[in-house]
Amino acid sequence: MNAVPPPSAFERLRLSSAKTLTVSIRLAVSALVLTAILLTAAASSLLWWRTAESISRQLASTINEQIVAAVRKEVSAIVDEARAAHTAIRTLFLQNVLDTREADKREFVFLSQLQSQATISWVAFGWPDGSFFAAHKLGDGHLEMMEISKTDRPGQRRIDEYQVIPGDIEFETRRFEPTDFRVTDQSWFKTSMAADGPQWSRVLDHPIGPRPSIAFAGPIDVYQERQGVLAVIIEYTRLSRFLSQLEVGRTGTAFILDGTGELIAAPDKDADELHPAHSRIDMLPLARMAMNEAGDEGRYAASRHRLSLDNAAYEVALAPLPFPGWSLVTVIPEAEFLGAVETTLRRLIIGLAVGALLAALLSAMLARSVIAAPLARVVGEIRHVESFALDQVRRHPSRLAEIASLSGAIAEMAAGLSAFRKFIPADLVRSLLRQGVEAKPGGSIQELTVMFIDVAGFTGLSERMGDRVVPLLSRYLDVASEVIVAHGGTIDKFIGDAVMAFWGAPTAQPQHAVLCCRAALACRQAIEAAGVSDDHGHPLQIRIGVNSGRMLVGNIGSELRLNYTVIGDAVNVASRLEGANKHYETQILIGAETKRLIEGAMVTREIDRIAVYGKTEGLAVYELIGSAQDITGGSSPAWIVDYEEGLQEYRARNFRGAICCFEAVLRQRPHDKPTELMLDRCRLLDQSGVDDGWSPVVALQSK
Repeated sequence: MNAVPPPSAFERLRLSSAKTLTVSIRLAVSALVLTAILLTAAASSLLWWRTAESISRQLASTINEQIVAAVRKEVSAIVDEARAAHTAIRTLFLQNVLDTREADKREFVFLSQLQSQATISWVAFGWPDGSFFAAHKLGDGHLEMMEISKTDRPGQRRIDEYQVIPGDIEFETRRFEPTDFRVTDQSWFKTSMAADGPQWSRVLDHPIGPRPSIAFAGPIDVYQERQGVLAVIIEYTRLSRFLSQLEVGRTGTAFILDGTGELIAAPDKDADELHPAHSRIDMLPLARMAMNEAGDEGRYAASRHRLSLDNAAYEVALAPLPFPGWSLVTVIPEAEFLGAVETTLRRLIIGLAVGALLAALLSAMLARSVIAAPLARVVGEIRHVESFALDQVRRHPSRLAEIASLSGAIAEMAAGLSAFRKFIPADLVRSLLRQGVEAKPGGSIQELTVMFIDVAGFTGLSERMGDRVVPLLSRYLDVASEVIVAHGGTIDKFIGDAVMAFWGAPTAQPQHAVLCCRAALACRQAIEAAGVSDDHGHPLQIRIGVNSGRMLVGNIGSELRLNYTVIGDAVNVASRLEGANKHYETQILIGAETKRLIEGAMVTREIDRIAVYGKTEGLAVYELIGSAQDITGGSSPAWIVDYEEGLQEYRARNFRGAICCFEAVLRQRPHDKPTELMLDRCRLLDQSGVDDGWSPVVALQSK
């Protein structure tokens, strides 16, 4: 008769949970449907906002097009007025109605042009001999006539000032001022003298000082003889006054820029020939940013840009003007045309938020009692599993069948893992999981530091003690493991009485060599302090080998079984250094690379140059003495200096000098085993002598 198999863990869990009323998790999640309602409302609000935003932007675009049309019309009018004035005066000269040297008629004609053309600032004439005459507008209430003659009062500028009265002008004053202005030095004059007809030029210097302007200037020829240059000049301040009359929203503004991004005009209602423009240019960087975005070709075509300045968004429109190289740039804060939209949206969001808050409170109460609290308890148990605190894992009943099943499965998993906890290095596993290292063969070459610890004379000790050696070995391994972990090391494996550990992986440690050396010193001290002794009551003696270098670290093994470890030549050298302690009767030996990495942090002495078992080339071997901060004065003791000096003499084949140095060491540090060994070696070599093939490298014939 076949036996009935015992129920599985899942069946036991199902039977136990059947005693408690449970519901499906889907029923509990249905309470969260309210979230979908809120999302639908939010999507509708977003769609409304997008539509309103689009309409507002179209309105802003229409306003901007109207502004561009007005500025284009004004600039065209200004250009046409300048051309018309120039043409009228030039015709009078060419038809001999007016002679360039007839002062009275010339003044009348020039003044009449200034009065009739509101945007013209200057009407000027320059002769090749350097003489200069001009009519200049002084705001809206005054005019001035000025003349610089090369014959009458040279070096002086005559100024006649007039007051503008309705329908006429009235002379006020005449004065003379010294001047160094030379019309023949001006670029617009020189260009026009060499040209065939009038053209536009930029003007900065005037007899009254620098005033940015543009001039429509051209040569005057009478009877095929060049008389001079006639210029009609418009100061930029007139453009600034016009821009101030435009309404670019409530806080927007407009700029006229040239092709290089230089400011031509910005709004200023008080600007004229007497008052330089003092424009509000806080938005000017936005205008230049738009020109830079448009590029060399795009700035001569209409374009729109959305830019930000000081965490505020702006709509910037770029449009070419009729004057060559000029562009109009309008800057309008987005808040101007999106303010109402944002206000309405804000009210809508507040209403939705209030409704959502009430619904959320109800949903939260339900979710907390039915879902959140049980899940939180289950997550807590998972955290215990993650930290390998398996004895703290508990089973939690729940009204939700899925949560109850999950809690039971976690408890069963913890029970299964607890049997393997002592075989798994928990800290290493946690570190590998944090770094996302997959459990499959693989690794990488890294610079690490590896340490081997061994018990001196353990073979004989184990033969004498038999199975009584196990408690002693466990005590020693416990102490060493605690020290290694406390100093950030990763325990690789236990090999009988040997401990293999490394630093620098899986977590990167820039000071891996220093940490390892501190751990080595701490291991020696901790074992002494713990009073671990052998069967004769003698303190347990350990030997430590430390080496640094590039080695392969990772999951080494097969798909069935892996070991996170390090392999490579640097690892083998560390093992040989641990064994070399037996030859020199030392406790801690380190390699040359480790010595370089701990320079300044630790005190060491070079012991010898050896060829370890399995290698032919010599390796420098150093004894780790202690931490630099524990050494008096922060420098190496005198006996170390004497030892290393003796080592140099030994390598230089000056064996008698080496003997003197080693004897000096023994006077300071009696019974120093490496010194006694080197002293005996030097005495033997001094007696027997060496041939030319002798090398100061000692080959160790055992591991």
